[in-house]
Amino acid sequence: MSKDLPDTNGDEAAVSPAKRQKLAHRDPPRRPRAARIFAPFRTIGLVSPTSVPFTTLPLGKTTFQITTSVGRCLHTYDLRRGLNLVFITRPQTPATITATVAWKERVFAAWGGNGSSNQEAGVWVFQRGQQVGELEIPLGLEEPIEELKIFGSWIVGRCLTRIEVWKSSSYEHYTTITPTSSHGSITGRILSGGICNMPTYLNKILVGKQDGSVDIWNVSTGKPVYTIFPSDLNSGAVTSLQPTPAFSLIAIARADGSLTIQDIRKDKACLKLNARNAHATQITSISFRTDGYGAGEDGRKPGIMATAGTDSGDVTLWDLNKGGRVVGVLHGAHSPPSFAHSGISGGISKVEFLPGQDVMMTSGMDNALKSWIFDANSLSAVPRILHSRSGHAAPVTKLSFMPSNSEDADATGKWILSAGRDQSLWGWSVRKDGQSGELSQGPVRKKAKKLGLLGNSLDVDNSVSLDDLKAPEITCFSCSLNRDGGMGAAPSAGGVWTNATTKKGTTETADTGMTGWESIVTGHRGDKYARTWFWGRKRAGRWAFETADGMDVSVSIPGPENAE
Repeated sequence: MSKDLPDTNGDEAAVSPAKRQKLAHRDPPRRPRAARIFAPFRTIGLVSPTSVPFTTLPLGKTTFQITTSVGRCLHTYDLRRGLNLVFITRPQTPATITATVAWKERVFAAWGGNGSSNQEAGVWVFQRGQQVGELEIPLGLEEPIEELKIFGSWIVGRCLTRIEVWKSSSYEHYTTITPTSSHGSITGRILSGGICNMPTYLNKILVGKQDGSVDIWNVSTGKPVYTIFPSDLNSGAVTSLQPTPAFSLIAIARADGSLTIQDIRKDKACLKLNARNAHATQITSISFRTDGYGAGEDGRKPGIMATAGTDSGDVTLWDLNKGGRVVGVLHGAHSPPSFAHSGISGGISKVEFLPGQDVMMTSGMDNALKSWIFDANSLSAVPRILHSRSGHAAPVTKLSFMPSNSEDADATGKWILSAGRDQSLWGWSVRKDGQSGELSQGPVRKKAKKLGLLGNSLDVDNSVSLDDLKAPEITCFSCSLNRDGGMGAAPSAGGVWTNATTKKGTTETADTGMTGWESIVTGHRGDKYARTWFWGRKRAGRWAFETADGMDVSVSIPGPENAE
């Protein structure tokens, strides 16, 4: 027998079922429309200059897209195209990007949140370089979102002392999780080392904390499930979390350099690696190879793990079979931090094996993004370089367009020449990003590896640094392409800047015709030599001209009309 429905035609309103109370949220402020005349178009020379890790997105079974943060916008590179730039996000975010994550052809970027300057925070959604959405921001969020994770129907953002949860279907804010300390200490409430979710664990996230413990939370109910405590209370804060391909196992790295493979079902350490002997610094990034190869005596077993840190330019490869051991170290994957000069960054921000592939991606704070491939028939466990995109690792000090009134320059304003505090000289194409590159100074990295400057060797001569193997910082340069040999010119005999000649103090005219003339001359800080460069071959030249008075080179202008 059916119940009588309430009369909606009467004086009293109809009774509606109770709904879940909606929490107060901050409406997104209306920002003034920026002028379109001087709107930013693109950024040249920035690949991965910040500490924000890259994020990867598989496109079917054909390729991967890798997205990096360059401050207030994102750059997306296509792996199949040789890490060519395919998308640049627009518009720029109102503040610096603090975290990114790619999910279902979309990239989420968190920005802002500096509480000391009352800076607003937000999370924008981009697709193919265009903004298509924005997450609802809860009221009172004054901390930057340092990491984003998407799984199932949830979007999770980790701040310094709180965790924000959104619905992935509607971008609506769901709840805020505030961890507490079981010991009552302040460090127990500070989050560090990232967040992750375990496969097959519904609605569960794991959060690393400053006191070394790992909390397990249910994001659906907003309640804690369990806490994993470190075996050594002096091991320090959690620096990295990463689930393993094996069921219920997770890798936990801590500030003392230790790394533990933990079974979260039994709360038992399955494997403890003596990472402090392999790493002089902390491990801040962990990744597992999932194509089923690389481990074992013949390299045909699964179980390879890669670790890296922000204080080193090396990637350590581990074989987790039979107790775990180091099978190889990729020395100098990225430049290590330089403390000799301010502003020069280094170290590795993230290492990641692409799912189901024999390819490994790394990004460094030396403004570089690289892909590495493991050869199937190689006897070495260390991969070789596949693709690379990079730029200046320090601020640019000198910038100029290449001259257009020459045979090599086919259009006005196509190339830009720049010098930076990282003691490098770069040529940038404003048309195609893949044509840009650094002008070589000879086998600098090969010499550095022999001296142990790119690794963690204890036998390194502290009196010699990587900067000493390069030419000093460039303070001025000039260019004339009228006699440049171009890309097809024959390589010159002799070394770099050795003033070597081919025949007892004289140069052959035929050799000069084959190699061409050096087209760039540079002056350097604290150096009395003006050095030459080949533009067509993108390398250093043969000559280093000493000034007559022994003073630094201040101005260099090549060309017969300026000769004195």
